[in-house]
Amino acid sequence: MGQGIGGTPGIPRQSRRRKSLAIAYEAGQGDGAEPRRARWEPRDWREQLERIREMRRSRDAPVDEMGVHKCYDSNAPPQVMRYQVLLALMLSSQTKDQVTSAAMLRLRRRGLTVDSVLQMDDDTLGQIIYPVGFWRNKVKYIKQTTAILKQKYGGDIPSTVEELVQLPGVGPKMAHLAMHIAWDSVAGIAVDTHVHRISNRLKWVKKETKNPEATRVALEEWLPRDLWKEINWLLVGFGQQTCLPVNPRCSQCLNQDLCPAAKRL
Repeated sequence: MGQGIGGTPGIPRQSRRRKSLAIAYEAGQGDGAEPRRARWEPRDWREQLERIREMRRSRDAPVDEMGVHKCYDSNAPPQVMRYQVLLALMLSSQTKDQVTSAAMLRLRRRGLTVDSVLQMDDDTLGQIIYPVGFWRNKVKYIKQTTAILKQKYGGDIPSTVEELVQLPGVGPKMAHLAMHIAWDSVAGIAVDTHVHRISNRLKWVKKETKNPEATRVALEEWLPRDLWKEINWLLVGFGQQTCLPVNPRCSQCLNQDLCPAAKRL
């Protein structure tokens, strides 16, 4: 998802929070009671992954050219960059990358900082971010979250998933991507609708999952941790170009012979 853009903030209890987060994610991965080889993993997943990498080699999906990692001002101070990353993630929900990118460009032209957003009235903010999905709600969430960042975090963004998801309008996927992009830290897998859909089609989950958060938990149980950051970028672009929600392009997919869903889609 691109290079990290910051160091580590001085947020109280950070090390303790991170330790508990790691324990939560790694629980059940072998404490001597059960051999590691007994852990479930999907059939053919390594070959499927390599083929997806091959299909994504050109890096020309919308997420590559207009994803959140392309939306912030790389010349801004680190704290401002992190805020812009979070704002882009909030705007991106239920919104195409092209629309999010355009809205972020309009915001940045006005000088996108915590203070500039707090000084902006709701109508103006709404006019700038329109037509992102659910823009009226996002105006409210952006104002509320920005005020919290100013009051509680000195204008920076939190550096833990637990604190990020407590912000208005910030869900688990956004929190994990914010950790990836803003803090260059991998606390978990960022699962959106593309990752959720493709993981179920490939049977990368032990049993069918009903929502992205359930898919995140299922993937983290078996997927090697060094792949957690890459998997979002790979599957989002793959889902935008090949494994579409409706009428997937199975005839163009290198995994056609290995995909459990290929014959019935």
